[in-house]
Amino acid sequence: MPNDVCACKTSYPRLATAGIDGWLVQFNDSLDDAANRAALAFAAAARKEKWPSVSEIASTLTSVYVRFDPLLMTHDDLRSRLAYLLDTKDWLTVDLPLGRKRFCIPCVWGGERAPQFEDAAKAAGMMPDVARAALSQTVVRVQTLGFSPGQPYLGQLSQEWNLPRQRDLTPRVPPGALVLAIRQFVLFGISAPTGWLHVGQTAVRLFDPTRDEPFLLRPGDEVVFPSVCQQTLEELQSDPTGGVTCEAVS
Repeated sequence: MPNDVCACKTSYPRLATAGIDGWLVQFNDSLDDAANRAALAFAAAARKEKWPSVSEIASTLTSVYVRFDPLLMTHDDLRSRLAYLLDTKDWLTVDLPLGRKRFCIPCVWGGERAPQFEDAAKAAGMMPDVARAALSQTVVRVQTLGFSPGQPYLGQLSQEWNLPRQRDLTPRVPPGALVLAIRQFVLFGISAPTGWLHVGQTAVRLFDPTRDEPFLLRPGDEVVFPSVCQQTLEELQSDPTGGVTCEAVS
């Protein structure tokens, strides 16, 4: 195992135990693009290894969690395998994994369906029309899924959108709500409270257990949210796809 891959050091990448049946491969302790790309690429490479007793490999914003059966494989054995894979390349400079898609998800920006859009635009120093044009044309990446089934964290947005979370929670946003803070979007698949700014509204269905692939989006996919009017959004509410289209990007 390489000397610089050690749970006791602060350099990255770093290996750390995660309970009695897991390892965490860390590429940074805060979000940046290189660390997220590394997590996505390493998770894809680890899955291809098909290690015995490994039951789960999941990427987070900047890390990869690997769960295994400690009755079938020791901690040291899996650590050695992870360290060897880490040492095969500079993961912070690798390309994103293949098989990714770009999704086009129609979105209403502002108005009664997205009541905090103008506040966000003002905080970013933009007129609403300029902010709407900028956000609706920005391609973001699914950095990870979390909080509820299939719910994506998307980014990163440009620096002017490094807006703080609200001090007080919005009691509830509807399914399909697009919220913004700290240079990221989160797209809600369920109705839930949030401390982020509700800037857009979609008709997307992120999770459907009847589909062959229940989760619509996967980490590494790209998403763009073209602007539509409220009437179009209301029509899309009855469309099973929510008006979503996609194409392969890799």
